[in-house]
Amino acid sequence: MPPVNVLLRKELKAEKPIQAELLSKDQVPPRLPHVKSGTAQNSAASSPAQQLNGFNFQGRVPVIVGEATYRGSLPVDGIISGELSAHGGSLKVNLRPRRRAVNSTPELNGEISFKDMLRVNGHIAGKVRSQKGTLIIDTSARLDADIEVAVAMVGGVVNGDIIAYERVELAPSAIINGNITTRSLAIKPGAIFHGDCCMLKNESGESQH
Repeated sequence: MPPVNVLLRKELKAEKPIQAELLSKDQVPPRLPHVKSGTAQNSAASSPAQQLNGFNFQGRVPVIVGEATYRGSLPVDGIISGELSAHGGSLKVNLRPRRRAVNSTPELNGEISFKDMLRVNGHIAGKVRSQKGTLIIDTSARLDADIEVAVAMVGGVVNGDIIAYERVELAPSAIINGNITTRSLAIKPGAIFHGDCCMLKNESGESQH
């Protein structure tokens, strides 16, 4: 009778081909190129649930991107999930894509404050404030709001006054209906500005253009 260690070696050798067969490429599904490693779900798996009953809740760009504090109203045309409590909480809103109308209603209406950077992609109204933050307004965005930030980079439509303590940059697609108060103003050819401009003095006591 062979020794016990010899039998163990034979069993281990017999198990190796089985393990290799279970982990062969034919039996392991390939990872989709847009799915990150460690992700439990992918878009292909979640798409049937998103399109249930003929509704599609994918493809709509969030109205704002960034970390901000918001007080106001949020009209929802979609699905809300999550929970809120007295000590805080979180909500996830999947909005149904819609065609942009000429007289669209604001997706956010209230006061928005942020610290570092905020990007606006949709239609908001009210006030946007940040003493040291940078506000980026996308070409497709519309703000019916007064703005008070450090830096304002405008590519869309702003109906309201802009106060930017450092600078304001208007892209060729920008349309401003309001006054601008800033230390530095840059206007690209094609931008439209209806209003007055007040140049603030910098630390040296001079204003910049």
